[in-house]
Amino acid sequence: MPAPLNTFKQALLGGETLIGCWMSMAESYTTEILGGAGFDWLLIDGEHAPNDIRSIRDQMVALKGSASHPVVRVPIGETWLIKQVLDVGAQTVLVPMVETADQARELVRACRYPPGGTRGVGYSVGRASDFGQMPNYGPTADEQICLLVQVENKAGLDNLDAILAVDGVDGVFIGPADLSASLGYLGQSMHPEMQATITGALKQISDSGKAAGILTPDDGMIQASLDAGARFVAVAMDIALLLNSAKAVSAKWKDKIS
Repeated sequence: MPAPLNTFKQALLGGETLIGCWMSMAESYTTEILGGAGFDWLLIDGEHAPNDIRSIRDQMVALKGSASHPVVRVPIGETWLIKQVLDVGAQTVLVPMVETADQARELVRACRYPPGGTRGVGYSVGRASDFGQMPNYGPTADEQICLLVQVENKAGLDNLDAILAVDGVDGVFIGPADLSASLGYLGQSMHPEMQATITGALKQISDSGKAAGILTPDDGMIQASLDAGARFVAVAMDIALLLNSAKAVSAKWKDKIS
């Protein structure tokens, strides 16, 4: 039995546009709920959310059988971290703060088994191979891994063409908040200068043949990103969905009784 087909990767290769949601609650219960909400993909955030390998695993389990594909963002592009998230079953990994082509090449190697990579061979006891019940997992795993890298500072932007030329990088995600801060616009990702920079980068990625991605809850920016060629777009965040809905209900009934 081979490694499972990565439907997210196949959809991107087929030119589809995929809509996602960012998950920062770090709870399998809310992940399971969002798994039935109709998103094409769901991001389990290991960088800015209180996730560890066990909570990431639990959320992967919660999404088993869901049509929403789990994407795991590691906190940093370390080989040992990537190994862990792959072993618990992630097939699509997002790595933040990628600045150079050399860094991107090392990340590709971290996602592949030897001799083409450095991923540790322990799949006989890992969730990724259904605990050894996929006897052909190892030889077939590499082609089902989808590596997404984040370009979110000036160095990464300056080296974008070189990063895009790295074989094995499947998509490049633009991080609006960090990129804006790096370019002197902290907290101002909607500034016209930043909007032009962001959409320009998305177009550059799309024109290269790689998949371009972004996170933004702003309708105007979502449409501008799609128009620029973005094909995996997170349009909402779990915390914001809960908070905004709760505030709206609270305000509605407070107004009625005031």
